[in-house]
Order: sequence, then structure tokens, then C-alpha cells
Amino acid sequence: MSESVEGENRLKRWRLLLGGEEADGIGVALDERETGVDRTIAELYEGSLSTKGNRSSNMAGSSPRVAAWLGDVRKYFPVTIVQVMQRDALDRFDLKQLLLEPELLASTEPDIHLVTTLLSLKSLIPERTKSTAREVVGQLVEKIMQRLAGSLRQSVTGSLNRSSRNFNPRHNEIDWNKTIRVNLKHYQAEYETIIPVRRVGYSRRRSSQRDIILCIDQSGSMASSVVYAAVFGAVLASLPSVSTQLVAFDTSVVDLTDSLDDPIDLLFGIQLGGGTDINRALGYCQRLVHRPEETVLVLISDLYEGGDKKEMLRRAAALVGLGVTVVALLALNDSGTPGYEHDTAKELCALGIPSFACTPDLFPDMIAAALLHQDLNEWAINNGIAVTSSLSNE
Repeated sequence: MSESVEGENRLKRWRLLLGGEEADGIGVALDERETGVDRTIAELYEGSLSTKGNRSSNMAGSSPRVAAWLGDVRKYFPVTIVQVMQRDALDRFDLKQLLLEPELLASTEPDIHLVTTLLSLKSLIPERTKSTAREVVGQLVEKIMQRLAGSLRQSVTGSLNRSSRNFNPRHNEIDWNKTIRVNLKHYQAEYETIIPVRRVGYSRRRSSQRDIILCIDQSGSMASSVVYAAVFGAVLASLPSVSTQLVAFDTSVVDLTDSLDDPIDLLFGIQLGGGTDINRALGYCQRLVHRPEETVLVLISDLYEGGDKKEMLRRAAALVGLGVTVVALLALNDSGTPGYEHDTAKELCALGIPSFACTPDLFPDMIAAALLHQDLNEWAINNGIAVTSSLSNE
């Protein structure tokens, strides 16, 4: 590329960054595509896309313009940028009502922010838009499934296979073929025999080796975590080696286990927003525990308790005392450091309940470590995750 062409491209980038009319004093004209990019950016960040101040009767008149803008965004920018610009449009302008129109909704690029917005508006979605809303939610669910379902199945199955191996078998439980193979290095030529230093027995498999309870805080601040947890719950429920139950809560508790076979129905069954009563939720989960030492309870919450905090801590301690593996995920999303109630996290840590945030990509490995009864604080540190300490000077 010649120096003059490179210089012109640099000026065009500055022109698109700074905005303005056709050349804005820079002296470089934009071609047709660049003009379209410029117009699309300007409509969002210079305010012409706004519907604020319009009467509700004029909202429908704004829909074609917004739909055209969504189409232009998808035309000119890659998917990751499209999602950012859609999120900015929702945050900057009063477009939520417009998302209830099927034609407009069909023009969007599904992402976690858009889906959580739809779920929060589900009671307002008109009948004509419901099928489109389900399609948008379904597209995101499918993306998450493609990205993470395989690793979750592999991690859980692998961990249970390791935990079910029997390395201290009785005589009638010895798998002689495997025992011979692993002890070939101990062959004694002088005696023409193998010393069975390590004996391998047949796996002690059961139809359901572990119980997993996902206890999800459905307050508005946990919206992204709810979506990922619902998808993970559906994947776990498809595995015969674990028994999975999913409980969602705000100030009340709802058991959504029966909806685990359809993550879209599951998500539409969750009511985002409202208060938080962790104590009540843990009380319900206590009744679900039948095999404490083989149960993993994942509390997904920012720990802002609106109920009886002392009783909540007592219940949490009782669960740990029974032998339940309890972990508090302060967030299950792709964002950075979560906002959470630090004092409660420290108190849970003092009870032996690890408290940290976890990205969706790390969740499969985390649940595998929990199933293997590994030290989850050590697991988190090894994966670069900041863990909550019980020390008062944290």
C-alpha cells in the first residue's frame, strides 16, 4: 500500500471517529459504504435515533427507522461490534417498547444483554411478538450450547469416571485385565510373574452418582448469570450420571426442575427483578438434599440478603455440616469483578463455603472440581480467580 493511500485511510478513520459532515475540514471524501458507516454511527451517538419525548402513538412511526438502523449495523460491522452498538442503543434511548414489535425484534443480533432485556419485559410482550421473542432467546441459547455444552458434558463425565474407579477392590471385585496392564512395569523376569503393586477394580457405577442443585438469585442484577445458569442446568439435566435440580428465587422460591428439558421455557419461567431471600431459598434446598456427601449445591447470588441473614448463615452452616459441597458463585457471566455483599461472602467463607465469581467458560471445570471434592479455593486461585477471604482486613 502506498504512503499516500495509507495516509488517506488514516484520515478517513479520524473522520469517522470524530464525526461531522462529508469531509468536516479534513479534505477527504467518504465513499458510499463509508458514508453509510458514518450515518449509522451518527444516528446512535449523535442522538437522531432517540425516541425519548415521543408520545406512545408515535413509537410505531419510529420503528421503521430503528429497524433500518439495526439492519445497517449488521451490514457494516462484525457481530461483536453489532452487539455493543445494540446495547448502547438500548441504554441510551427509550427503545425497549420498540423491541416488542416482531419486525424490529427480528432485525436484532441476539446477545446476552438483549435477551435479559426481553426476559425482563416478558409480561409486556404482545401475543404477536411472543414467537419472535422465543426465537431470539432460542438463538442465544443455541450459541451458548454450541460454545459450552460439550465441555460441560466432558468435564462432568470425566470427573465422575475418575471418582468411580475402584483402586482398593476386594478379591472378587478385581478387574484382572486392567490390573495386569497397569502392573506390567513390575514384571519380575526371574520369577516369570507380575507383582500387582496396584490393583484395579470394576467401577462402582450407579444410575446417578451425584446430585447437583443450582440455586439461582433472579434479582435484576443477576440477569446474565440467570441465563447462563439456566442453560447449564439444562445440559446437566441431560446427563444420566447426575441428578440436577434448579431452584430460582427472589423473595419467593420456585422449583423449575420440571422445565430443564427446555431451556427456553425455563428462561421464560424466570421472573427477573424483585427482592432477595437467600434464607428461604436455602431452606427449600435443604429439603432437596437426600445424599449430603454426594450433593453439590451451587448458590448463584450477589449475596445482598433481604431476608433473615443470621438464619441464612445458620442454614448454610448446617448444609456444610451434613457434608454437602456448597459453593457461592457471586456471578456467572463474562464481565469483570462482580458487585456483591462482601461481609456476607466473608462469613460464608468462614463457614467453609468458597465465594468467587466464575466465567461461563470456567464453569464446567469448576463443577467437575466440586464433584471430585477438590479444594475450590485452590482451584479458583489456580485459574486466576480472586477468592473471598474470611479475614476482616481483606
